[in-house]
Amino acid sequence: MPLKPFEEWPKGLTKAELVARLSERLSREFAGVDFNFSQYIQDNIEEAVSGVKGENSVKIFGRDLAELERISKSVKSEIANVPGVTDPGVFNLLGQPNLVVRIDRAKAARYGFSVGDINSVVQAAIGGQEISRIYEGEMNFALTVRLAPEYRLNADAIRSIPVALPASDPRAPPAYIALGELGDVRLETGAAYIYRENSQRFVPLKYSVRGRDLGSTVAEAQDRIGHKVPMPAGYRIEWAGEFGALVEAQKRLALIVPLSLLLIFMLLYSLFNSVRDSLLAVSGIPFAVAGGILGLTVAGLNFSISAAIGFISLFGVSAMDGILLVSYIRRGIDEGMGSDEAIIRAGQTRMRQIFMTGLSACIGLVPAAISTGIGSQVQQPLACVIVGGMLLSPICSLLVIPTLARIFMPYIPGTSPGHETPPASPSVEGHQAQTVAG
Repeated sequence: MPLKPFEEWPKGLTKAELVARLSERLSREFAGVDFNFSQYIQDNIEEAVSGVKGENSVKIFGRDLAELERISKSVKSEIANVPGVTDPGVFNLLGQPNLVVRIDRAKAARYGFSVGDINSVVQAAIGGQEISRIYEGEMNFALTVRLAPEYRLNADAIRSIPVALPASDPRAPPAYIALGELGDVRLETGAAYIYRENSQRFVPLKYSVRGRDLGSTVAEAQDRIGHKVPMPAGYRIEWAGEFGALVEAQKRLALIVPLSLLLIFMLLYSLFNSVRDSLLAVSGIPFAVAGGILGLTVAGLNFSISAAIGFISLFGVSAMDGILLVSYIRRGIDEGMGSDEAIIRAGQTRMRQIFMTGLSACIGLVPAAISTGIGSQVQQPLACVIVGGMLLSPICSLLVIPTLARIFMPYIPGTSPGHETPPASPSVEGHQAQTVAG
């Protein structure tokens, strides 16, 4: 169903609200029908990731199709009761009517038939047999012959298909026997489609998560299924789709985040050649992270991979603020100032640069943080993290890093009582020189 341009939608209506309204109304008017809300490209990506059409999927692996069908129905009923799970559905395997012809080998041998001979007759009579090719210019077609529809319309008609008996005397007229006399012909329920992955059978379920974070929702669903749906020996469950991608991304982040912090610390140590000063420079990172969490809380968003990338960005910006303060404190001490004087002057002279750095990034991402249009669910978590972190990090850095520097850096008394505090209003030329040096 093509959607109108977002500008023509009713004021205040978002994509999530549209999906919720459609889901509620369709489920009420079409009881028993499973619905899925997606988009063309999203469908392709999700099918490539999980193998089924759905935001998230549960794959139940096993050997017997009937047992897989039973387990899948139990799993569906359990995850449907988990808050946040919507549109659960099972991709049913069984239900396809199959015409099964079972040859009685003893009867076939009594009449001089092999199973292959009878299979050839069934294939030619019902499915058709290619006898030649027809060419029309550069195109060619197979010329196939088979019995007329009335002779293969149902199981009774197929039981009456004549099978020519092997003739002992070529001059004798041909004799026939009905196919039903050589075996059993009946309609049975079989598999319409068999899903396989790594040469293993599985039955998939699809579901969506709305109004709740994906991680806790799937964790609760896993807990319910683990307690209420026993798995027979040789059967297992695999959670795929967006949740599978989330788990893989979390594993990568578990390596990338510590590695990022380690690289930042190594670069700081190469700059200051001091573990103490390097730790002082990164002491503002926890406050930047707290600001990012506050931004997600105010916006009502859950933690996601997009938000995690925003936190990694905050690490670098917060460390840069620490470098500005610590390097300027050390510069003042190297120039002969007392520690208190150097700390106070560093805070005063670096305050403008730190606030400008934070506010420029913060203000630039405010439109993305408050956007509600289609596609905003990807950029909004990252923007909210950076906006919240950039608002809180400069303030805390200017308060905490000078305080920690006063506590942990060696105390150096001022040269004279008059120099314990910096001048109230330095000259423009002096301020510019300090800025360039910083």
